[in-house]
Amino acid sequence: MKIMAVNAGSSSLKFQLLKMPEETVITSGVVERIGLPSAVFTIKVNGEKYSDTMDIPDHRVAVNLLLDKLVDLSIVKSYDEIKAVGHRVVHGGEAFSDSVVINHEVIQAIEDVSDLAPLHNPANLTGIKAFQEALPQAPQVAVFDTAFHQTMKEDAYMYSTPYEWYEKYRVRKYGFHGTSHKYVSQRVAEMLGKDIKDVKTIVLHIGNGASICAVDGGVSVDTSMGFTPLAGIPMGTRSGDIDPAIIEFITTKENKTVQQVMNDLNKGSGYLGISRVSSDSRDLWDAAYKGDRRSLLAIEKQVKMIADYIGAYYLTMGGVDAIAFTAGVGENAPNTRELIVNRLGALGAELDLEANKARGVETVISSENSKVHLLLVPTNEEVMIARDTVRLTQ
Repeated sequence: MKIMAVNAGSSSLKFQLLKMPEETVITSGVVERIGLPSAVFTIKVNGEKYSDTMDIPDHRVAVNLLLDKLVDLSIVKSYDEIKAVGHRVVHGGEAFSDSVVINHEVIQAIEDVSDLAPLHNPANLTGIKAFQEALPQAPQVAVFDTAFHQTMKEDAYMYSTPYEWYEKYRVRKYGFHGTSHKYVSQRVAEMLGKDIKDVKTIVLHIGNGASICAVDGGVSVDTSMGFTPLAGIPMGTRSGDIDPAIIEFITTKENKTVQQVMNDLNKGSGYLGISRVSSDSRDLWDAAYKGDRRSLLAIEKQVKMIADYIGAYYLTMGGVDAIAFTAGVGENAPNTRELIVNRLGALGAELDLEANKARGVETVISSENSKVHLLLVPTNEEVMIARDTVRLTQ
């Protein structure tokens, strides 16, 4: 059966059409700059990429363009071949601990927590409604970034702030990248040939956005991102954890509003903030090799905080069997992986330097003497979306 996996942003629509249960990608692509006359539609078929620039005023037009292109390229004979659509939804709040078939009540619940993800949930809903209109015969499924972390215990997700903030405004840790953490932790168990219930894994999802997750027996017990994706380790442009008093301090010193300082923390910090070179780790490594101290410092600061979280989660789970690297940096930066593992000597983790040269492929990168399995596991959130869509609609 053919399943569409969708990730709708405010001005974009990423998609994959998968054949299930084989989990084969039939086609994939993205519509970018939606709402502008210079929108770009790109689709990959049989290794070839087709790209067009045109006026795409809204997501409804983008969805219909995509579906028509599938027919024009003979990828499907008719819309009816698409049996269901799975949608990435960033925030499910406390309402959803699993993916769910979308109905009116689910849409209302997603809208109700949109104040927790004002940049993402409304865009996700736009994609959902556009596909509901275009494919009324196909069930739609919501797959939440936050759902996997709803297994965290109260002492892990509560903040030591006035309890009324939680009661009134749902202020607590939610965590993100849950679909990725779930997929990678499952693949780790499969790669080790073990039942996932017997495996303690720390997943390092290191990309432009980055989060760490402690997965014990297939269950998320803690994660580094918090109420928003700003918390945790430094990222491409996000600060990660800081002393919250800095916000008031900078508003006074720089004569800025809280919103302006929050923008600095979200879009002008992390790699970019320290280095002032780039938010891309590849650029930082290039600059570091040429002697740029602050570029190397930006990487080292992130590496230290990753190691700190690994140590904390080792204690939380009472040990760790595997540490998995995933996402853009985790999958493709051997030098960053080496710096991280160099800080894990107390855990008995040891890298195989030759194996660590790998990029973007599933492989074990720990040495035979390592007391912790170190793995490179490319994430695949679209497959997880498709799996949940099949599970809930069949």
